[in-house]
Amino acid sequence: MGTPVILDCDPGHDDAIAILLAAADPAVDLLAITTVAGNQTLDKTTLNARRVCTVAGITGVPIAAGCAGPLSGPLRVAADVHGESGLDGPAFGPPTVEVVGEHAVELIHRVLATHPEPVTLVPTGPLTNIATLLGRYPGDAARIREIVLMGGSTGRGNVRPYAEFNILTDPEAAAAVLGGGVPVTFCGLNVTHQALVTPEVVARFTGLSELGRVCAELMTFFGATYRRIWGFPAPPLHDPVAVARVIDPDLVWCVEAYVEIELRGEHTRGATVVDLHSYLGRPANARVATTLDVPGFWDRVIAAVSRLSSR
Repeated sequence: MGTPVILDCDPGHDDAIAILLAAADPAVDLLAITTVAGNQTLDKTTLNARRVCTVAGITGVPIAAGCAGPLSGPLRVAADVHGESGLDGPAFGPPTVEVVGEHAVELIHRVLATHPEPVTLVPTGPLTNIATLLGRYPGDAARIREIVLMGGSTGRGNVRPYAEFNILTDPEAAAAVLGGGVPVTFCGLNVTHQALVTPEVVARFTGLSELGRVCAELMTFFGATYRRIWGFPAPPLHDPVAVARVIDPDLVWCVEAYVEIELRGEHTRGATVVDLHSYLGRPANARVATTLDVPGFWDRVIAAVSRLSSR
């Protein structure tokens, strides 16, 4: 079996592909999918997780809805990027995959308590669920192998000059997770912007039967919003990069660094302060992704979608 993983997400176009990669790559044993408010409201992100699993034929993986807003302050969604549904583009039919009748935090706690080995958590949305887990059940830190998240940046942000969306949506949660006693790897914008969905990638998706065409439609919508908002010729596929790091560390190269979450700055709240050059003289407290094996990454993503398409 592969590495045992719980994927905590807020689908979201890039989360959708992260679900497919985590469910189908043989290096991952996907134990559960949990949802959080972020790219859209909790009801929409949970519905989208069900839609993705339905269209991909992913069954036997429990889905649980989690926190409906950040630890502090109002929820800010990304409808400008992901649309009113959070997953605009394809026409999805009614989902047949249901959610389980427990809160995401309780599902994660139960999986950690019963699994025979430590589990890797892969959050690809705001860190509210994970911070709530560590606050409610601090002993669970010992049952978590590591947290490999999509969030942050070593440089510029994507919703404020220095703040990335997932971290800014709940910076208090991000700070709690970073200080929660579990090894943390940040896969931030500096590395996910290397995972560009070029026309060649879209063509590879299109050639993979119906599921591949759904992926191509998702990426086409996603690409249009990135061109309109940021002027990107091709959109970056953020969230699967965190999954790829778990699949094979050689796909996503990291350095160790001291990281802090900025909570108070008037213009910098939500920034990940990454001390790559040890200016502060403090010991490293996280791994920070810097470089992506782009061909290897896309080969794993396309292979996962192909594997699901052939079921």
